[in-house]
Order: sequence, then C-alpha cells, then structure tokens
Amino acid sequence: MPFHRFEEYENVLLTPHLSTAEAPIIEGKYLYYCLNQKRAGTGSELHYHPNELLIFPVLGKINAVVGKDRRVVKPGTFVLVPPNARHSMKATEDDPLAYLYIKDQTWTVVGVAEDEALPDKAPTMADSQKIIDSGEHKKKEGKSQAIVDGVPDCYYRLLESLESPFKVGTSITGIEGPRSAFGLYELPNGYKEDHQNSNHEQFYYVLEGSMDFTVGNDSKKVSTGDIIEIPKGFPYNFSSTKEDPVRFAAVRSNDHLEYLIDNQ
Repeated sequence: MPFHRFEEYENVLLTPHLSTAEAPIIEGKYLYYCLNQKRAGTGSELHYHPNELLIFPVLGKINAVVGKDRRVVKPGTFVLVPPNARHSMKATEDDPLAYLYIKDQTWTVVGVAEDEALPDKAPTMADSQKIIDSGEHKKKEGKSQAIVDGVPDCYYRLLESLESPFKVGTSITGIEGPRSAFGLYELPNGYKEDHQNSNHEQFYYVLEGSMDFTVGNDSKKVSTGDIIEIPKGFPYNFSSTKEDPVRFAAVRSNDHLEYLIDNQ
C-alpha cells in the first residue's frame, strides 16, 4: 500500500549505543523514511555515516551540529547532512523532539562514533544493541573518515513555523543533495499534478490540509500526518483545492543514488 502513518509502525532504537532516538521505519528501495523522536534533553553523540541524511523537524527544537556549525533548529528549517559529515542532533531541555529523518540505503541507519574508523560491513540495529547489552565495543583500528572541517552551510530556513499562514502564491521549494532531494510544497490556490510514471522513488508527508492522491490503483484523501510512498516507475496524481490549501514535505531519490544501489 502506498499510504502510511507513522503511528501504524513500531518504534525501534536506531543506534542505541550512540543515540536515544526511537523511530518507526518505512523502508523503500532507495531510501529509509523515519520519524526520529527524542526526549527533552537527550540526543546523539557526535558521529558520522557514509550515507546522506535529510532532516526536517516537525516538533520541538534541535541542538544541531554539522561539521563545526552548531545551531538551534526549529520546525520550518531543513538540514542536509552530507555523507561522512560529523553531526549530532539533540532535543533541547524545553520539549521533546521529532523530525523527519531520511537516509539513503547505501548504508544502514546505524552511525559510527566520530573517532572510529568505518567498519568493513555496515552495522545493524542489532549490532548496536549488542554493544549496550554486553558493554563491549570492538572498534576497527584506523583513521576516522568523519569530515569536521570545511563542511558548507547545511541549514535551510524555509518557513518561520509550521503554523505560518499560507502566503498568496503557490510555492514549491526544492533542494537537491548529491543523492536525494527535499521539497516543500505550499499550495493555497488549488493545484494538480498527473504523472504516467514517477522518475524516482518519492515520499510525501502532509504537514497541513488535505488533497486527493492516487498511486497506481490506490486512492485516498490524505490529510495531516499522512505519508504517501511512490515507488519509482509508478503512475501517480494528486489535486488540492483553494478551499482546503495543503502544505507537504517531499523527498526523492536521484539518478546517482539509484545507480549506486542498483549496482551494489
């Protein structure tokens, strides 16, 4: 089925030896699509991984570090973490935190401590839990591949808040990373798209409002909190009305990522 809600999935500990994050995971062919959740004042140690990471907070604030750039990130800001860039995401002391968390599938969802060399094989969530259970962690010898210096600005302020009033015009903002892309759609005037096939794998998350959506032979009127998964090659269409404006976040794979995974 192409339609999901995060609450339909079990929360799992993604990297318990490095992070307090719990998340449901929706697994496509090219992307992991998750909602990372952290209690107030908790988060992750500085770490890295060779897959690209897309972050978009929907609740609370992030004490974020990417490379050496430390900022407080509020909902409405998108963060693009390049492969191997050192980073950490922690909830502030004020409130719990939840953010859309999308990784490409050239690696698992599990990261590596900033001072640790990359293992020969990508660790699994079970491997991370074993470190907690045993209290032992045999690190691979060698130099860390974490990138600390020279990481460009990774923060994109797109909205003042997720409750911001709709502006007068239709707005579609796109940000293209090396392997995947993020888009923020604000559709206050009615809008429609109709595609014979999707060029890439896509996931949409409805932030506000509703729209009629069809993927393949499945149709639904989606609303706040609904997720739409569009596999590569599938036909899809959607439409919204001026009477019920809609705002949603979209992510997709790109040609480079698809080549990497299809040729693994």
